[in-house]
Amino acid sequence: MTAEAYKEGQVLLIDKPLHWTSFQVVSKIRWAIRKELKIKKIKVGHAGTLDPLASGLLVLCTGKMTKQIDTFQGQEKEYTGTIVLGSTTPSYDLETEINATFPTEHLTPKLIKETTKQFMGSIEQFPPVFSAVKKDGKRLYEFARAGEEVEIKPRNVHISAFEITGIRGLEVDFRVVCSKGTYIRSLANDFGNALDSGGHLSALRRTRIGTFEVEKAWKLQDFLDQLHENSNS
Repeated sequence: MTAEAYKEGQVLLIDKPLHWTSFQVVSKIRWAIRKELKIKKIKVGHAGTLDPLASGLLVLCTGKMTKQIDTFQGQEKEYTGTIVLGSTTPSYDLETEINATFPTEHLTPKLIKETTKQFMGSIEQFPPVFSAVKKDGKRLYEFARAGEEVEIKPRNVHISAFEITGIRGLEVDFRVVCSKGTYIRSLANDFGNALDSGGHLSALRRTRIGTFEVEKAWKLQDFLDQLHENSNS
């Protein structure tokens, strides 16, 4: 693909690796396009952040297509992942250590599957304190890391599918289809609370945004390799 094509605007589907931030992926691809195609300046942005501990679909836009980012961000999203029952963490995932444990003897596959019904449709959800949501000009995670308490307002989100796909002891695999603004970490925490067992997210993968699917996405290194090969051909 030519430099002009990237400037005119492209939609790039990237399968974000674990432990990378979404910003790091965008920066790496922007730098690679500039370097390989000898472009001084190119706009690159993404349509929806993924946490470092999540993998899966990032929709990147270049050049004039960055104007479509808000449209893509607003589309329905699908995730798969694993919730560990019986314990909680302050971040609702594995970013922080377990801070409480709970009884689990009452849990049954039937109860676990039935409880998903409480989260279907329009629900109110509090964003995690360890998140990039802004409050008084600061990110919530800045307050959390400083040990400061802050009032968080709930958001209305929509869950159109919450399916249990596997149960291995206290590890519960799931698939969720949801609206923009939904925090799967918060869903994991709330689900654990509803089961009176606590719960936190141990794995998360975004599989779809609108009609864009992760199966059609580039592995990051594969995209960088083909960009390099095409620039030298």
